[in-house]
Amino acid sequence: MYPRPLAGEMARRRGDGEGKPLNIVRITAGSPYLKQLLHDHEAYAVSILNKSPADALEELLQQTLAVETLPMPEVGPALRHLKSRFALLCGLYDLSGAWSLDEVTQGITRFADTAINAALNALLRDAAASNKIHYADAARCGFVILAMGKHGAFELNYSSDVDLIVLYDADTQNLPPGSEVAKFFVRLTQRLVALLQEQTADGYVFRTDLRLRPDPRATQIAISIQSAEQYYLSLGQNWERAAFIKARAIAGDIALGEAFLKTLEPYIWRKYLDFAAITDIQSLIRQIHAVKGHGEIAVEGHNLKLGRGGIREIEFFVQTQQLIAGGRNPALRGRRTVDMLDALVHAAWISASTATDLKVAYTLLRTWEHRAQMQRDEQTHNVPTGEAFKVFAQFCGFADADEFRDKIRTTLETVRKHSARLFEQSATLGGEAGALVFTGGEDDPETIDTLQRMGFAQASEVSATIRGWHFGRYAATRDRRAKEALTELMPKLLTALSRGGDGDRTFLNFDRFLQGLPAGVQLFAMLKANPDLLDLIARILGTAPRLAQGLSRQPRILEAVLEPGFFGPLPSQSALSELAEDLVPNGLPLDEAMDRMRVFCREQKFRVGVRVLSETVSAEEAGHGFTQIADCVINRLLRAVCDDIERQHGLVERGRVAVIAMGKLGGCEMTAASDLDLVVVYDHAVDCLASSGSRAIAPSQYYTKLTQRLITAVSAPTAEGELYEVDMRLRPTGSQGPVATSLASFKAYQTESAWTWEKLALTRVRPIAGDASLCAELESVKRQVLSSLRDEAVTRLDVIAMRGLMLREQKPTSPWDIKRVRGGLVEAEFIAQFLQLVHAHAHPDILDTNTVQAFDKMSAAGVIDAGVCRELIGATRLYHRLTQILRLCLDSNFDFDSALPGLNRVVAQAAGTPDVRGAEELLRQTQVLVAAAFDQLVGPPEKN
Repeated sequence: MYPRPLAGEMARRRGDGEGKPLNIVRITAGSPYLKQLLHDHEAYAVSILNKSPADALEELLQQTLAVETLPMPEVGPALRHLKSRFALLCGLYDLSGAWSLDEVTQGITRFADTAINAALNALLRDAAASNKIHYADAARCGFVILAMGKHGAFELNYSSDVDLIVLYDADTQNLPPGSEVAKFFVRLTQRLVALLQEQTADGYVFRTDLRLRPDPRATQIAISIQSAEQYYLSLGQNWERAAFIKARAIAGDIALGEAFLKTLEPYIWRKYLDFAAITDIQSLIRQIHAVKGHGEIAVEGHNLKLGRGGIREIEFFVQTQQLIAGGRNPALRGRRTVDMLDALVHAAWISASTATDLKVAYTLLRTWEHRAQMQRDEQTHNVPTGEAFKVFAQFCGFADADEFRDKIRTTLETVRKHSARLFEQSATLGGEAGALVFTGGEDDPETIDTLQRMGFAQASEVSATIRGWHFGRYAATRDRRAKEALTELMPKLLTALSRGGDGDRTFLNFDRFLQGLPAGVQLFAMLKANPDLLDLIARILGTAPRLAQGLSRQPRILEAVLEPGFFGPLPSQSALSELAEDLVPNGLPLDEAMDRMRVFCREQKFRVGVRVLSETVSAEEAGHGFTQIADCVINRLLRAVCDDIERQHGLVERGRVAVIAMGKLGGCEMTAASDLDLVVVYDHAVDCLASSGSRAIAPSQYYTKLTQRLITAVSAPTAEGELYEVDMRLRPTGSQGPVATSLASFKAYQTESAWTWEKLALTRVRPIAGDASLCAELESVKRQVLSSLRDEAVTRLDVIAMRGLMLREQKPTSPWDIKRVRGGLVEAEFIAQFLQLVHAHAHPDILDTNTVQAFDKMSAAGVIDAGVCRELIGATRLYHRLTQILRLCLDSNFDFDSALPGLNRVVAQAAGTPDVRGAEELLRQTQVLVAAAFDQLVGPPEKN
C-alpha cells in the first residue's frame, strides 16, 4: 500500500476522460510498470501532481538537456533516470486527463528530441576533447539526425521506438586532416545508439531503429548526405516518399538537415496528380494485414496499430492522399495526421463526416494503444485476451468488458469502411500461393509464409534480396518502369523459379542473372507479354547456370525463342554463313568484327543450348550445331584477319592459307564448352621472298602474324566477352615450333615423322576455312597418310601405351569423368581411330572424322563385329548426350549430390533412366562394356 500523501494526492486528481474517478488502485492493478515507477519515484510523483503539467514538463526537459555537460560515463545513467521520471509524469498526466492525446504525443516527442540532443552533444564534446572533431557548436557540426514517422510528426506513443536517419556532410571541414569522415560519423552513430537503447537495471532511453535509410542491408548506419540525395532523387520508392512526409531534422546540424529535406521536395511532392502512389501504399497495407490475426477484426488479440481498421490504416489513408495531391497543394504537406484530415476536408478531398469519424477513431485507438504499452512498458499494440482483457478494459476506464469490446469493434469497423473506399479496388499483390509483398524495409510475415510454401527454404533472404532490387541495387531495377514491371511479374516469376526443386539456388542464379543485366525494362516487358519465357528462364537457371551467364550479357537473345521457326531444324551451314555475312560485312575493322562475331556466336550457341535443354535436338544434332557455329566463326574471322594483314603488309605471291580443325571440332562433336584444336597451314610461290606491301615481310613471318592474329581474334576477351579457347599444340612442330606450318612441312611430317598418337589425331582432321584448293589438298594428304599400310602390332602397342600413360597420370575417380575414366569416351574414340589406322589401307571408305559415323562405316565394311559396333555406338551416343548436358550446364565436375535438382532430372532424362542414380549405374555398366571392347580390340592398358 502506498503512503497516505501519494494516495491522497492521486484521489484529488480529476477524472480520466471516461467519467470514472482515477485512483491508485486502478493504476497499480492495470499497470505493473507504473506501479514500480510510483514505488521508485514516490516523492517525484507527489511533486508533479502539485505542479502544472506544462511547468513539470519544462523542468524535466531542462534537466535532460543539462545532461550533455556531465562527464561521459554519467550521461547514460542520467538519461535513463530521467526517462523513468518522464514515463511516470506522462502516465499520470495521461491517465488523470490532465493531458489530451495531442499533449501526450507532443510531450513524448519533445522528451525524445531533448534526450537525443543531449546524448549527441555529449558525444560531440567528448570527440572534441579527443581532437577527433573541431567542435564549437552542434548546429554546424556537419552531422544531422532526421526523425521519421511518428517521431517526426510529434506523434510518438508511450513505449515507442524512434525511427531515425543519420546523415553527414562528406565534405565537412570539421575533422582534422587525414580523418576518415565516414568512419568517424558511423562510429559516432554507433555510440549514440548505444547510449539511447542500452538496457540496464535503470531501464533504457529509447529503442532506436535506423532501418529507414536507403537500402539498410547494404549501407552504413550513417550515410553521406550526397549519397542520400542521389538515391532518393533517382531511386526512391513511393513508400519512402510517404515516410518523408513526416521527416524532421531534430539534432545536430539542423540547417544541413532542413536543406536536405528541401532538396527532396520535388521527389516527395510531385506536381502531377500521383495516383500511382495508391498501388504502393496499398501494398504496404497488404503487408501489415498479412500478419496472422490482422486480416480480420477479432477485438481480443487484435493489433490496434497494424490490424484491420487500425491506426496505420488511418495514417496511410491520409498519407496516400497527401502524395496524390500534395504536389499541387502545399496545404496538404503537413506532418500530423489529425491536422491533415482537416486539411483534406478543406481541399475537398474527403467529407467532413469522414474526417470526424477518423479523428474520433484515431484518438480512441491511440489512447488504448498507450494504455496497452503502459502496462509493462512494452512496444505492444495488441489488445489483451482472456482475463487480461477484463483488467485492460478497467484500465481504459470501462467497468464493463463487453461494452469495451463493442467500442473497439465499432471503432475498427469505422476505419475499415473509410479505408476500403480508397484501397480495396487496387491491384492484387499476390499469386495463387498467397501474398507476395516486398514494399517497405521489413519482411512481410505472410509473404514469408507464401515463399516457404512455394519451396524457398531461405524465404527471408529471398524477401530481402527482392527488396534490394526495389532499392535499385542493380542497374536493371533502377528505372521506375522496370520496378513496376518487375513488381507485376513477381508472382509468376517466383512460381517459375520454385518449380525446379531447389528454389533457393535457382533464385540465387536469377539474382546473379539480374545483376549482370545492363537494363531491365525491355526484358521485363517481354516476359510480361510472353509468360512462357519465364518458365524457360527458370529452367535455364535451375539446370544450366553456365548458359544463364550468356543470358545476362545478352538478354535480347531470348527474342529468338519467340521466332516461329526456333524449334524447327537447326540452321544449316549456309544459313549461318548468311547471318554472319549480314552481321559482319567485309571492310569492318578487325576489332569491330571480333565484337560482332562474339555477339553472333553467343546468340547461336544459346539457341542450340536451349534446344538441348528442351530435348528438341539430339546430342549428335547439337554436336553438329555447335560445330557449324565454330566453323562459321573461324571462316569469317580468318577473312577479317587476312584483310587486316593485307592492309598492312600486302599479299604473298600465290599465297594460300587454310585452317584445319582437329579433335571435337574436326569430328563435329563440339559441346557448349569445347575449345578449338586448330592447325594453320600455308603455301606460296617457291621464289617469293617477301610480301608486296610497303611494309613487306617474309612469307613465314607473314603467316605467323596472320595465325597469331587469328588466335587473338578467336580467343582474346573483348567488351563482348570471349569466343573460344584455342589449342594449337597438335600442329606438326608441337607447342615449341612456329604457329603456322607450310604445306611442304605438313606433308613431310605426316608422311615421314608423325608419331602414332599424331596419326590417331589425324583421323579427325577436317579442313574448315581458307583457300578451297589448299583445303582439298590437305584432305588428300590426310587420306593418303591414313590409307598407308602400317605395322598393326606396333600401332597396337603404341595405342595401349598411350592409354596406360593417360590412366596413370590422370587417375579419374568418378564415372562422371566421362571422357577420361576407364571405359570412357577416350577409349571409344581410340578404338575407332585405331581400327581406322590399321584397316584404312584395305578399306579407305571407313575414314570419317566423326566417331559414330566411323563405327557405322567399319561395321558395314566388316572391320568390326556388328553387335560390338552397336554396343560401342550406343555407348558413344550415351556419352555424348551426357557430355552435351553437363558441358552446357556446368563449369566444373558433376556431383549429383550437390547438383541442382533440375540438372539431375535433365541428366536422368538424357540417360533414359528414372533418376540420376540410375543414370550413374547405367554409366558404370557402359564403361565396363567399353573397357572390355577396348581390351578385346586393342589390348588391356593396365598390363602394359
